[in-house]
Amino acid sequence: MSPSTVERLGGATLRQVEYVGGLAIQIANVFGALSRTLPLVGNRSRWRSAVRQMLEVGVDAFPMVGIMAACAGFILAMQGAAELHRFGAMNFVVDLVTIGFTRELGPLLTAIAVSGRSGSAFSAEIGSMVVTEEIDALRTMAIDPVEFVLAPKYLAALITLPCLTIISNTCGILAGGLFMRFSTHMTLGVYLQYVWHSMVLRDVVTGLVKSLAFATIIVHVGCLEGLRVRGGPDAVGRSATAAVVKSTFLVILADVGFTALFYLTGAK
Repeated sequence: MSPSTVERLGGATLRQVEYVGGLAIQIANVFGALSRTLPLVGNRSRWRSAVRQMLEVGVDAFPMVGIMAACAGFILAMQGAAELHRFGAMNFVVDLVTIGFTRELGPLLTAIAVSGRSGSAFSAEIGSMVVTEEIDALRTMAIDPVEFVLAPKYLAALITLPCLTIISNTCGILAGGLFMRFSTHMTLGVYLQYVWHSMVLRDVVTGLVKSLAFATIIVHVGCLEGLRVRGGPDAVGRSATAAVVKSTFLVILADVGFTALFYLTGAK
């Protein structure tokens, strides 16, 4: 007898609840091991591993994030100018680009780029370790896989994603200035003065807070998908795909929640 719609819906709901519970437990375990990856007070080898992860997550992702932000900034300026030009309000294009990147586009574009690039890599790496029984070997040697594998990745993402967000904001805003130079012959000095007056510290802090939340989502979803791999090498590819899809969805969902929260608190 085929299962009813209610049974299928209940099973899907239970699987999602189980997934969220596993994610929460993993985050708690990583927070417990995070202190052992810090410099000076933690294990030196763990800190070196975190530095290597910073190079892979942050430095290697810089060209992609910079190009994406520059293209988005140029497009945003063009689209805004197409409408504002009719009202003789081209100066407000600067406000649009500056506020748009510091509040939303900077952290969101960075998270999407890192999710596609590093989130899948985390899942594939850990999934391969599960398939080849390296995770079990670590436990046999009394080495905590959370401390050895997950915590350095999380620490690296917490440090590099805010930095990449600042780089994304800078590239996007400068691309908007390039468009203003071509369209209105506005000099860079004048453009930066408008940017300075448009930029609000609260918006910058909001973007950095979002980047920390996005880093948490990307790392833990990628690592959890890798740890849940069952089967052969083909399962590793499926886990990497699932990591990108789920982390991107959760990043956008978290962005909606943060934006609504900051909007409501700002309105008050």
